[in-house]
Amino acid sequence: MDNVPAHIAIIMDGNGRWAKKKGLTRLQGHHAGVNSVRRVIEASLDYKVKYLTLYTFSTENWDRPKKEVDGLMRLFPRVIEKEVDRLKNRKVRVRFLGRFINLPDQVKKKIQWIQNQTENFKALNLIIALNYSGRKELVDAVNKAVRGGKEICEDTFREFLYLPDVPDPDLLIRTSGEIRISNFLLYEIAYTELYFTPTLWPDFGRSDFIKAIKSYEERERRFGALN
Repeated sequence: MDNVPAHIAIIMDGNGRWAKKKGLTRLQGHHAGVNSVRRVIEASLDYKVKYLTLYTFSTENWDRPKKEVDGLMRLFPRVIEKEVDRLKNRKVRVRFLGRFINLPDQVKKKIQWIQNQTENFKALNLIIALNYSGRKELVDAVNKAVRGGKEICEDTFREFLYLPDVPDPDLLIRTSGEIRISNFLLYEIAYTELYFTPTLWPDFGRSDFIKAIKSYEERERRFGALN
């Protein structure tokens, strides 16, 4: 393909519904979703995508049942531990996006550990949005500017975001059939191409990922101007 997005963001939705259809628990659905994460990472590497951002856990997700949330907080460090060698072998840099202060200590420690382990790799920037809120990112950016005594404009605002060096997504994919952005990257997706699929996240595979990229290739991006 000639026009692969440099930065793809994904709202990974549908783990719970996938599990319910199969008579499984929601947490089992989240475990199954890890396989789809592996598939899109491999496909991103094969197609030379430079940035892949995955919406993993929002600030609103704390309102889910305690059993599910606790299970997810145990799942995150286990997955990090299990996947680190595979990611290092493929030269993937892992970064995190969000507010980390509320996270359990074991999660914060694993975040710092895997970021340190992979910080020099350049094949793919894998960005995990964890305890993330687009609105909170904007509020935090404004407060950071105020504390620094700086007046902001559109050209300088980016430097106050969580990851200011990361370019805006070219393509945003949402699985499960829901058609909304759910407080994700509100500033960054101003001109991002959107792609919605009914496929539930644990069923999302390489062919689905390629289909989304091909849809992107067929679009004409004008950024408010005329060609």
